[in-house]
Amino acid sequence: MSSPHSPNQNHLLAALPTAEFERLAAHLELVPMPLGEVLYEPGGQLQHAYFPTTAIVSLHYVMESGASAETAGVGNEGVVGISLFMGGNTTPSSAVVQTAGHAYRLESRLLMQEFNRAGLLQRLLLRYTQALITQMTQTAACNRHHSIEQQLCRWLLLTLDRLPSNELVMTHELVASMLGVRREGISEAAGKLQQAGFIRYRRGHITVLERSGLEARVCECYAVVKKELNRLLSDVRYRQGIATVVPDSHLRPSGQPGEIIRQDFAH
Repeated sequence: MSSPHSPNQNHLLAALPTAEFERLAAHLELVPMPLGEVLYEPGGQLQHAYFPTTAIVSLHYVMESGASAETAGVGNEGVVGISLFMGGNTTPSSAVVQTAGHAYRLESRLLMQEFNRAGLLQRLLLRYTQALITQMTQTAACNRHHSIEQQLCRWLLLTLDRLPSNELVMTHELVASMLGVRREGISEAAGKLQQAGFIRYRRGHITVLERSGLEARVCECYAVVKKELNRLLSDVRYRQGIATVVPDSHLRPSGQPGEIIRQDFAH
């Protein structure tokens, strides 16, 4: 049986031209990423870059008191370890697996070799970094100015965009930690969304029943993050075909506007 895993499940790896991809392919190591695994800690030297396929990684800052808040999430659209090619090597934040799954791991030395060739990988990584910075700044503004319910809707939608299903394995405590708010605030906001019929919550599982309901209640921050990611990566040519983004919307369901659509070439 063929493996259900492929580097092409990560959008950045899938976007590399054949020659660049083949230089890396033999060195890409498929690794399981269990929930809660710490990929790097504050000040730690990064040894690898991670290209998630089915896992989602949370980048967050931990205060001296032990309280923490997520600054950004990374899924199959990106890479964990931007400090490697940005020149800093270390970071004051942590990277922890938020949703269990898999990723392809690449040694930092090999990543830098390819990055320094100044080919498409370099341009892709720099564009993605700009999109990640947008997500971080928008998260900071959202946490300051918008309600917990709006923040929860934003977080749920961004997480859904990185998953193949509408179900999240997530407790209220973990969501509260991600958003840097009290658990009671998340329980109240989730209760309102459940009462409206948009989600169902049970035993650490959140199932989104009506995505359009979340989109109606979310603040503008979700659209800003999605629009910037699409703007920066929408002209990317995939090995399998052409990546295009239908303009003027940020809906995810397959074939609808705002989704990156891969059109395979006929062989």
